[in-house]
Amino acid sequence: MLEAMHEERIHPLEKLDVREKRELLRKVAIVGVDESDEIGIVPHKSTLQLHAEAARNALADAGIDKSEVDAVLTCSAGGMASVQLAEYLGIVPTFTDSTMTGGSSFAIQLEHAALAIAAGICKVAVITHGQRGHSDRGRPGARAMMDPWAPAAQFEAPYYVGGPVGQYALACMRHMHEYGTTHEQLAEIAVATRKWAMLNPKAMMREPLTIEDVLSSRWVVYPFHLYDCCLVTDAGGAVVLTSAERARDCRKRPVWVLGAATSHTHLTLTAMPDLTQTPARYSGPRAMAMAGVTHSDIDVVEVYDSFTYTVLVTLEELGFCAKGEGGPFVSGQRTAPGGDFPLNTNGGGLSYTHPGMYGIFPIIEAVRQLRGECGPRQVPNARVALVNTTGGTLSATGTLVLAAD
Repeated sequence: MLEAMHEERIHPLEKLDVREKRELLRKVAIVGVDESDEIGIVPHKSTLQLHAEAARNALADAGIDKSEVDAVLTCSAGGMASVQLAEYLGIVPTFTDSTMTGGSSFAIQLEHAALAIAAGICKVAVITHGQRGHSDRGRPGARAMMDPWAPAAQFEAPYYVGGPVGQYALACMRHMHEYGTTHEQLAEIAVATRKWAMLNPKAMMREPLTIEDVLSSRWVVYPFHLYDCCLVTDAGGAVVLTSAERARDCRKRPVWVLGAATSHTHLTLTAMPDLTQTPARYSGPRAMAMAGVTHSDIDVVEVYDSFTYTVLVTLEELGFCAKGEGGPFVSGQRTAPGGDFPLNTNGGGLSYTHPGMYGIFPIIEAVRQLRGECGPRQVPNARVALVNTTGGTLSATGTLVLAAD
């Protein structure tokens, strides 16, 4: 199924580009990852402080001095994000990137950074994120700053579908209508993710959670209960990449980027081709084909979990189960510790942290799993990880296939 999807989406002439890109990616390694000093509720630190702490910690993890960094990548809802960050860090880069595709930005930027390093444009790249999702609540958001001529401002905002939670709720309801997905199946995801969080000392939510707890929690926007929705926290995270040659001298063993792909299909909900589909159906097969792996080769999966529905539909779109079978696939606590499908092993955006754009944290966790650093939540013999991040209203995706030696 995966190969058929890939062949269907890629023109024969593009296959040469895939091979060339694969060879470029093999020249690059992820050598450092970390969070900011504090995550959760951190009202006493600015957004830039969270960025800087995460960058410093990730560089220390790699054993690389800041003076070697010549590429800065980050994003924000507005402004010259990478320029502002480089100024704050005291870096004059040769490569800069402020790509903004919501929560998928950081996986996409990782692909950009890897290709830039492989092409010799830069030598050491730092990708950072910092956000005060909790502490900045109540400040004017994206809707207040929306271009009044933008389609969303004209055709969605006046009818207020409830921001991300309302938009995702509509998509989830369509999936439930078409495929019979149930509240209990969605709750399975929240409960399994919480079990992973209980093994992560950095996770914000570590109390036991049951399916009945999820189903009895208050409604946010139907069909989402409270525990179907991600946290709102403050946090920073960073990833460091460098060349394969430089990686040999780094503090930790390298993690290799075997495959990377990007896609987006829409911005507004009204332009979404199908409420039960996401661009992961395109980026997933491309990344896996580039990496030369199949589903059975994947040891651990880290996907964006803004809502339980995001997880369910992403697994379908990545081809781990057939369309409409996401509910049965995640049932029976299959994705929990001890299950045969380790998923979101840090506790995810549902229970670990979610500062607004979560996409850098699945990368951090995948790297730690492949390096065997996760203690009680470590997936035994994890060698290959798949990361899929999502931005917007199921709008944009970045898929990575990572591997350890």
